[in-house]
Amino acid sequence: MARSDHHDRDRHDRPQTADPPAREAAGERRKLRRGLGAIAVLGGLLVLAGLVGLAYTAFATLTSMLLFGWLLLIGGVVGLLHAVQARGTNYFWLGCVVAALDLAAGVVVIRHPEGTAQALTMFAALLFLTGGVFRLVGGLVVRGPQFGWTLVQGAFGIVLGVLVLGNWPESSRYVLGCFFSLALLFDGLGLLATGLGGRRIVTLVQQAEEPPKGEQPVQDRSQA
Repeated sequence: MARSDHHDRDRHDRPQTADPPAREAAGERRKLRRGLGAIAVLGGLLVLAGLVGLAYTAFATLTSMLLFGWLLLIGGVVGLLHAVQARGTNYFWLGCVVAALDLAAGVVVIRHPEGTAQALTMFAALLFLTGGVFRLVGGLVVRGPQFGWTLVQGAFGIVLGVLVLGNWPESSRYVLGCFFSLALLFDGLGLLATGLGGRRIVTLVQQAEEPPKGEQPVQDRSQA
């Protein structure tokens, strides 16, 4: 009888292992934390690339043009493969034309990145000018609830377009690279905040679900 009591006491005093649902939840939390950690690392790399690009805008402009050219080439090859798979349909010739244009544009951009940067910089400046004029005129005519903000946006677009065009083609060396670097920087900051904030939330949820240290679940002890 004493041996049986000792065996029951050891069984009840032994630490309780987590049940299968709890283990599955813990595994899912670990996977989620790893995924959020990878997102945070990617965000940090993008932030670093954005800062380097802002420090070397000419290099960032050339890199963005080459990347744009290779993306056009890859898109043209993929489009051509899709067109070949769709032969015999009305999409075939349209797909071939679009793929050929993408391939030709990609080759031109890769062979002449500086000229492409100049053309795209002029297009961006004209876009700033026209957008600023439309916002300015529209704000003066409509006078909606965002009247002041619309005027500020329009004036800023006009000033930016004039500055870029006034220094063209020298401005093409840094304008696109600056925009590209800023996009990398802000995207990286967003991913970094998402990853770190997500990991913090997962940690808080895990702490809320776990019982305090030293607290053990109440169990009924059978009488021998």
